[in-house]
Amino acid sequence: MTFKAVIFDIGGVVVASPLFAINRYEEEHGLPFQYLNVAITAQGHGGAFQKFERSELDIYTFYRQFGEELSNVEKNNEAYTKFCKSRGQEVPKLPTKLHVDGRDLFGRMMRQSTQVDPRMRTAITRLKASGKFKIAALTNNFAPPTQVAGGAQGKAAKAPSLDEELEHLGLGNSQNDLRKMFDLYIESAVVGLRKPDPEFYKHALDLLKVQASDVVFLDDIGPNLKAAQKLGITTIRVNSTDCAPALAELAKLTGVQVLDADAKRAAKL
Repeated sequence: MTFKAVIFDIGGVVVASPLFAINRYEEEHGLPFQYLNVAITAQGHGGAFQKFERSELDIYTFYRQFGEELSNVEKNNEAYTKFCKSRGQEVPKLPTKLHVDGRDLFGRMMRQSTQVDPRMRTAITRLKASGKFKIAALTNNFAPPTQVAGGAQGKAAKAPSLDEELEHLGLGNSQNDLRKMFDLYIESAVVGLRKPDPEFYKHALDLLKVQASDVVFLDDIGPNLKAAQKLGITTIRVNSTDCAPALAELAKLTGVQVLDADAKRAAKL
């Protein structure tokens, strides 16, 4: 099969996964592994995180609602209990009281996602150099703040400055460098759609001017991959702790040597 485009997720694929920061937060606060991640997912389409990635909330409203949702132990304990039972796992001791600072947690998540995996950078560079593929990013992200909390008056005097807020979120020149790696950088915060909504994938296909069967898509999250597969897109699941096996599969599909020899050997182990 001949492909015309390769689409990459960003967090957990090209850069480190924010889930690692969530897991550290859970450990620090004595929460079961994946407790907060399950809670975020359980909010569904109308959750603060989901709305924020579609630009339906400003960042300061998001911080507040995000923290409130994750602090709701009654709802989140129920979701985590279902999560454990669905996997045949024993339900661990769950919190009876919890306060999650939405700004603190989200800042940790975003700062985790700043450094590009050098193997991914090499792979993308080689794919582009081949001249055979359009290279795109398809990412669930957020619109960075453009002003401090409360605007320019009132409570803003006590709020972090805009520069401090951007630093808290790990935003800087590295983001511009990341975007330049791709022919197209397609963002949920700009489009108003997010994975796994099939319309988001269709929008990407339209921008790339390709059919679903022309595309290879890499992501680290199962539901995102399943949604792409239903449209006829060829998918590769990336292990966020080691991208080498995924890149070995990508090399087979594209015919481009995206992995160095040492990484290839490691991927086969």
